[in-house]
Amino acid sequence: MADRTGRYVIALEEHYADPAVAARAERPGGSRGGIASLLPRLNDLGELRLREMDEAGIDLQVISHAPSPIQQLDPTSAVEVAIAANDRLHDAIDRNSERFAGFAALPTPDPMAAAAELDRTVTRLGFKGAMIHGRSQGRFHDDRRFWPIFERAQALDVPIYLHPGPPHPAMVEAYYADYLTDFPWLNSAAWGYTIDTATQALRLVLSGLFDEYPRLKIILGHQGEGIPFLVDRVDEALKRPGNKPISFKETFCRNFYITTSGHFSTPALLCSILEVGIDRILFSVDWPFVENAPGVQWMETLPISPEDKEKMLNGNARRLLKLS
Repeated sequence: MADRTGRYVIALEEHYADPAVAARAERPGGSRGGIASLLPRLNDLGELRLREMDEAGIDLQVISHAPSPIQQLDPTSAVEVAIAANDRLHDAIDRNSERFAGFAALPTPDPMAAAAELDRTVTRLGFKGAMIHGRSQGRFHDDRRFWPIFERAQALDVPIYLHPGPPHPAMVEAYYADYLTDFPWLNSAAWGYTIDTATQALRLVLSGLFDEYPRLKIILGHQGEGIPFLVDRVDEALKRPGNKPISFKETFCRNFYITTSGHFSTPALLCSILEVGIDRILFSVDWPFVENAPGVQWMETLPISPEDKEKMLNGNARRLLKLS
C-alpha cells in the first residue's frame, strides 16, 4: 500500500501504551487533558491502528511506548517491566511485520541492563533502536552513568529517540505552574516538553558525549524541539570568550535527526531543512496524540521537490533504520 500519490509512507514516532507498563505510573497520563479518550487507540496494536493508517495512507509505523514510568522505577523493576513490554511489542509487530517496526523501551535506571536490553531487542527482536522519555529518576542522560547505553547504540549503529517526559518539577514551578489550571497542556506539548527535551539535547552536546561516540545518532521529534531555530545563536554565543571550546552547531547537524511529529508547520520545516539538511528530516505524526491524515495531507502542500518529499516520507528512514 502507498498513499494517494503512490509514495510509500513511513511514520517514525507513533505511540502505544502497554497496559502493564501504564499501570506502574503514579498518575497515568500526567497533566494531559483528555488522555482517557485516547486509551482505546493507544492500547491497540492491530485492527484499529491499521485502519487509521490505511485511511491516511501510512504504510509503516515505527511504534514506541508513549511516555511511560519505566525510567522512574527502581532498577530491578525497570528491567523486568521493560523486558516484558518489549517482548509483547515484538509479538504484535511479528503479527503485522510488513506494517509495524519498533523502538525498544529501555530500563535506564540500570544503565548496563539498558545497554544489554538495547542489544537484545536489536539483535534478537529486530527493533530499530530505542526511545528514551525525559530524565531517569530525575537525572539527565548526559550523566556519565548512562553513557554505556549510547556506547552500545553506536556499536549497533542504531539511533536513540530522545522523546519528552515529565518536565522537571522545579522548572514547572518557577515558570508556569500558576497557569496550569487553565492550560494543563502547557506542561506537555504546548511548552514544558519542548523546554525539557531541548535542554537535554543541549546537555548531551555540552557533555562531550559525541566526542567520545562520534557516530552516535540521536533523533528529536517535534521539528527538533525548537533547536533548529536557535542553533546559530547558541553556536555563536558558546564561541564567545570565556566558554570552553565547542562546535555546537557542527555536532548538532552531524549527530541529530529531526522528525515532524506533531508539528506540521511549513515555516518550521523550511528552517530545519536550511539548518540540518533534508537528509536528516523524517516524517512522523505522533499518533494518536495527533491525527494521521493532517500530517500526510500537509506533506503534499510543501514547497519542496518530489525527491525531497520522497526522502522525508521514506528514504531517510529506510537509511537510518535499515528498513528494506
